[in-house]
Amino acid sequence: MAIHVSRWLPVVKDKNMEDPITVLAVADRFIDAWKQADADALRNIYAPDAYIWHNTHDQLQTVEGNIKSMFWIHRKLSGVNFEIQRRDVIQGGFFQQQVLSGTLASSEKFTMPACVICKVEDGRITSLEEYIDKKQMRPLMV
Repeated sequence: MAIHVSRWLPVVKDKNMEDPITVLAVADRFIDAWKQADADALRNIYAPDAYIWHNTHDQLQTVEGNIKSMFWIHRKLSGVNFEIQRRDVIQGGFFQQQVLSGTLASSEKFTMPACVICKVEDGRITSLEEYIDKKQMRPLMV
Protein backbone atom coordinates (compact mmCIF):
# COMPACT_ATOMS: atom_id res chain seq x y z
CA MET A 1 0.00 0.00 0.00
CA ALA A 2 1.32 3.42 -0.92
CA ILE A 3 0.78 6.11 1.69
CA HIS A 4 2.04 9.52 0.82
CA VAL A 5 1.16 13.14 0.57
CA SER A 6 -0.95 13.83 -2.50
CA ARG A 7 0.78 14.99 -5.62
CA TRP A 8 -2.49 16.43 -6.94
CA LEU A 9 -3.58 18.65 -4.13
CA PRO A 10 -1.05 20.84 -2.38
CA VAL A 11 -0.66 20.15 1.30
CA VAL A 12 0.14 23.40 2.99
CA LYS A 13 0.43 23.01 6.74
CA ASP A 14 -1.53 25.65 8.57
CA LYS A 15 -2.60 26.00 12.16
CA ASN A 16 -6.05 24.52 11.39
CA MET A 17 -4.81 21.45 9.51
CA GLU A 18 -4.61 18.06 11.18
CA ASP A 19 -1.20 16.48 11.56
CA PRO A 20 -0.68 13.87 8.79
CA ILE A 21 0.07 11.18 11.40
CA THR A 22 -3.29 11.90 13.06
CA VAL A 23 -5.07 11.77 9.70
CA LEU A 24 -3.51 8.40 8.87
CA ALA A 25 -4.43 7.03 12.31
CA VAL A 26 -8.05 8.12 11.77
CA ALA A 27 -8.05 6.40 8.36
CA ASP A 28 -6.71 3.18 9.90
CA ARG A 29 -9.26 3.24 12.74
CA PHE A 30 -12.05 3.88 10.21
CA ILE A 31 -11.16 0.83 8.10
CA ASP A 32 -10.68 -1.34 11.20
CA ALA A 33 -14.14 -0.35 12.49
CA TRP A 34 -15.72 -1.28 9.15
CA LYS A 35 -13.88 -4.62 8.97
CA GLN A 36 -15.02 -5.51 12.48
CA ALA A 37 -18.55 -4.06 12.13
CA ASP A 38 -17.85 -2.00 15.26
CA ALA A 39 -20.65 0.57 15.47
CA ASP A 40 -19.33 2.21 18.64
CA ALA A 41 -15.88 2.67 17.14
CA LEU A 42 -17.42 4.14 13.98
CA ARG A 43 -19.49 6.57 16.06
CA ASN A 44 -16.29 7.69 17.79
CA ILE A 45 -14.43 8.14 14.50
CA TYR A 46 -17.15 10.26 12.89
CA ALA A 47 -17.93 13.72 14.21
CA PRO A 48 -21.53 13.71 15.52
CA ASP A 49 -22.75 15.89 12.64
CA ALA A 50 -20.64 14.22 9.95
CA TYR A 51 -22.22 13.57 6.60
CA ILE A 52 -21.60 10.71 4.22
CA TRP A 53 -22.29 10.96 0.50
CA HIS A 54 -22.31 8.16 -2.11
CA ASN A 55 -22.34 8.79 -5.85
CA THR A 56 -24.72 5.84 -6.31
CA HIS A 57 -27.72 7.69 -4.90
CA ASP A 58 -26.46 11.29 -4.59
CA GLN A 59 -27.95 11.79 -1.13
CA LEU A 60 -26.44 12.64 2.21
CA GLN A 61 -26.34 9.92 4.83
CA THR A 62 -26.04 10.38 8.58
CA VAL A 63 -23.58 8.57 10.80
CA GLU A 64 -26.37 6.23 11.94
CA GLY A 65 -27.34 5.62 8.32
CA ASN A 66 -23.74 4.71 7.54
CA ILE A 67 -23.67 2.30 10.45
CA LYS A 68 -26.80 0.63 9.04
CA SER A 69 -24.99 0.35 5.70
CA MET A 70 -22.01 -1.25 7.44
CA PHE A 71 -24.24 -3.90 9.03
CA TRP A 72 -25.98 -4.48 5.67
CA ILE A 73 -22.61 -5.15 4.00
CA HIS A 74 -21.71 -7.60 6.77
CA ARG A 75 -25.05 -9.41 6.29
CA LYS A 76 -24.40 -9.68 2.54
CA LEU A 77 -20.73 -10.71 2.79
CA SER A 78 -18.75 -12.95 5.07
CA GLY A 79 -15.07 -12.23 5.63
CA VAL A 80 -15.41 -8.52 4.91
CA ASN A 81 -12.07 -6.99 4.10
CA PHE A 82 -10.76 -3.74 2.69
CA GLU A 83 -7.51 -3.73 0.78
CA ILE A 84 -6.08 -0.25 0.66
CA GLN A 85 -4.61 0.37 -2.78
CA ARG A 86 -3.58 3.92 -2.10
CA ARG A 87 -3.96 6.48 0.64
CA ASP A 88 -2.90 10.13 0.34
CA VAL A 89 -2.97 12.78 3.02
CA ILE A 90 -4.53 15.84 1.43
CA GLN A 91 -5.29 19.25 2.79
CA GLY A 92 -8.09 18.76 5.30
CA GLY A 93 -8.10 14.97 5.33
CA PHE A 94 -7.31 11.97 3.14
CA PHE A 95 -8.03 10.36 -0.21
CA GLN A 96 -8.17 6.59 -0.39
CA GLN A 97 -8.54 3.95 -3.09
CA GLN A 98 -9.73 0.66 -1.66
CA VAL A 99 -11.17 -2.69 -2.66
CA LEU A 100 -13.99 -4.17 -0.60
CA SER A 101 -13.96 -7.95 -0.68
CA GLY A 102 -15.76 -10.86 0.87
CA THR A 103 -17.78 -13.96 0.12
CA LEU A 104 -21.42 -13.86 -0.97
CA ALA A 105 -24.04 -16.26 0.40
CA SER A 106 -23.67 -18.17 -2.90
CA SER A 107 -20.01 -18.81 -1.93
CA GLU A 108 -18.85 -16.59 -4.80
CA LYS A 109 -16.04 -14.17 -4.12
CA PHE A 110 -16.97 -10.50 -4.32
CA THR A 111 -14.75 -7.47 -4.92
CA MET A 112 -15.62 -3.83 -5.47
CA PRO A 113 -13.13 -0.99 -5.88
CA ALA A 114 -14.01 2.38 -4.41
CA CYS A 115 -12.56 5.79 -3.82
CA VAL A 116 -13.23 7.81 -0.66
CA ILE A 117 -12.38 11.38 0.20
CA CYS A 118 -12.60 12.22 3.90
CA LYS A 119 -12.32 15.48 5.75
CA VAL A 120 -10.77 15.20 9.20
CA GLU A 121 -11.07 17.80 11.95
CA ASP A 122 -10.07 17.41 15.59
CA GLY A 123 -9.16 13.77 14.96
CA ARG A 124 -12.60 12.83 13.59
CA ILE A 125 -14.11 12.39 10.14
CA THR A 126 -16.47 15.27 9.40
CA SER A 127 -17.39 14.20 5.87
CA LEU A 128 -16.91 11.23 3.60
CA GLU A 129 -17.57 11.07 -0.13
CA GLU A 130 -17.53 7.60 -1.72
CA TYR A 131 -17.34 6.85 -5.41
CA ILE A 132 -18.13 3.36 -6.71
CA ASP A 133 -19.42 1.76 -9.89
CA LYS A 134 -23.07 0.97 -9.16
CA LYS A 135 -22.98 -2.00 -11.54
CA GLN A 136 -20.43 -3.71 -9.32
CA MET A 137 -22.93 -3.63 -6.43
CA ARG A 138 -25.42 -5.87 -8.27
CA PRO A 139 -24.32 -9.13 -6.61
CA LEU A 140 -25.07 -7.56 -3.22
CA MET A 141 -28.64 -6.76 -4.23
CA VAL A 142 -29.88 -10.36 -4.48
